[in-house]
Amino acid sequence: MTTSVAEPIGKLDRFHSSRPADSLDSDPVYTTAQRARAAQRLFADVSQERADDAVRALAWSLYKPENAKALAELAVEDTGLGNVPDKIRKKQRKTFGTLRDLLRGRSVGIIERDESRGIVKYAKPMGVICAVTPSTNPGATPVNKAMMAIKGRNAIVIAPSPLGYRTTALVVELMRQELAKINLPMDLVQILPLPITKESTEALMKACDLVVVTGSQDNVRRAYSSGTPAIGVGAGNVPVLIDETADLRDAAQKICESKIFDNSTSCSSENSVIIIDSVYDAAIAALRVAGGYLCDERQKQKIADKFWVNGKLNRDLIARDAKVLAEAFELPSIAQDAKFFMVEETGAGRAYPFSGEKLSLILTVYRASDFAAAKKRLREILDFQGKGHSLGIHTTDMSRARELAEDLDVVRVLVNFAHTFGNGGGFNSGLGFTLSMGCGSWQKNSISENLSYRHFINVTHLVTVIPEDKPSERELFGPHWDKIGYREAAQ
Repeated sequence: MTTSVAEPIGKLDRFHSSRPADSLDSDPVYTTAQRARAAQRLFADVSQERADDAVRALAWSLYKPENAKALAELAVEDTGLGNVPDKIRKKQRKTFGTLRDLLRGRSVGIIERDESRGIVKYAKPMGVICAVTPSTNPGATPVNKAMMAIKGRNAIVIAPSPLGYRTTALVVELMRQELAKINLPMDLVQILPLPITKESTEALMKACDLVVVTGSQDNVRRAYSSGTPAIGVGAGNVPVLIDETADLRDAAQKICESKIFDNSTSCSSENSVIIIDSVYDAAIAALRVAGGYLCDERQKQKIADKFWVNGKLNRDLIARDAKVLAEAFELPSIAQDAKFFMVEETGAGRAYPFSGEKLSLILTVYRASDFAAAKKRLREILDFQGKGHSLGIHTTDMSRARELAEDLDVVRVLVNFAHTFGNGGGFNSGLGFTLSMGCGSWQKNSISENLSYRHFINVTHLVTVIPEDKPSERELFGPHWDKIGYREAAQ
């Protein structure tokens, strides 16, 4: 039985419908997509074992220590974002965790059987995936997406951020080399040819069978309007609550570790901390011990003046080392050894820029009179930015965590976590490893969960006859009849 994916009717035709037919062969985006389709046809019928061989090969291309180091150094050199040690750790940790998850799942043949419902599910590949990747993770995100796509027996073409092109081009070449070593088509993984433009990225979106976007919301919107099925993810702006029952030392240490990781390039990094009034001073003291510096009002204003330029984040200051920020903000010598910088805030919204996502080692701190006030502040922050993404709470009262999960519009509520290390998957977190986190309809995303290989497969349902499952009218309508005084006819 064949499961090959035929080229979608009209897919490449509408890709450049306005161009003369004889110009397509010289179009680099078109030819890249054609090569991907040819490679995918050869790969579409492989066994689960062979698909997993390919996934392991891609994982090793980044996990291999010398490769992780070289790619981390190149990423920081080119983008100026983050730092080398954390990028090495991120590449290896995310790749290892994703490989664990992928090897535990089935993506070939029968993936689920429900005898009681008479349904058997078969996995089929989608075809060619277009993956748009950000400058914050120009090495890790392409490999993460490629592993998931290849798990589903697809081909993938990476459309990178221009700023991270060299890093992405190198990691794509490393993935291709590892595929060749196990006699699989190298063109299963490719990169969009230079120059990277909005037009060429849009053309690739139209040429593929699924678009997956991690990065700017402009790219997400373009993906959804491309006419190709698309998965986009939303912006983060994680707020975290510390209540009066929390282990303050543990909470402060976790917040610090998470906040400073890769200089806060992660969308899961804490941007705000709301602290219950009764433990506010003690929590601030714990955060100081962990490495935080609390700025006064004058210093806060100086940070605001330098960090936002015409209402936008200063590109030269996001994701920079703490010492760079301390010097740029002209903070006193006592702040030079700080790991992150705290500013106190009293509101949320456009008039309070510190309430938004900062992609930097700046942590906004709020005081709340009680849990109800803290919950209200969480909602205000998320309504301004980051709704749907996630929030955290440090507490020993699980009823409060459950209340937040029930009442607030986020996909993830993390309890007593270093947020960055739990939100996108962790070895002590049940969430799947990923570098793309869906935010649901709250951010106009098509998924409200962590991206996984399941989003890269089609599923055929084999349906067989089961014993009739048809309840009586009384079972279904009875409660309503009783309310309106309706008397059904005697059966």
